[in-house]
Amino acid sequence: MVKKNDYGEGQNDPLKPLNIKDKPKRLTAVALKDRTAERDIPQITAAGRGKIAEQILKLAEENGVKIREDSTLAEMLATIEIDSPIPSEAFMAVAEILAYVYRANGQPNPFDAILEELD
Repeated sequence: MVKKNDYGEGQNDPLKPLNIKDKPKRLTAVALKDRTAERDIPQITAAGRGKIAEQILKLAEENGVKIREDSTLAEMLATIEIDSPIPSEAFMAVAEILAYVYRANGQPNPFDAILEELD
C-alpha cells in the first residue's frame, strides 16, 4: 500500500515520519573555502550535481579533504554563484560543518577562539 502525504509525495512506510526526506536521486556536492583565519565568510569554491558532484567528491577524497553529508545544505548552497560568500541563512550550518572538519583533522576549533575574544 502506498500512501500520499500532505505534499502529494508517495510514502511506502506508514511509520516513517513525514519530516524525514528521502535522499535526492541526483547527487549534489559543494566545496567550501574556510576563510575564518582571515576573519572572512566561508566561500563556495565548487558546486555541481550528478557527474560533476562525483568529481568534486573524488577530488576531495584524493586530497584528504573531509566530507560531511548534509543534503539540504548542499542543495541550498549549490544554487549560489561560485566564489560567492555563503548566505547568512547558512552561517550556523556551515559553522557546524567547519567545526566537525577541524575536530576530524585534530586541529583547534577557530570558532572557540572567536567566542573567547568576544567575552
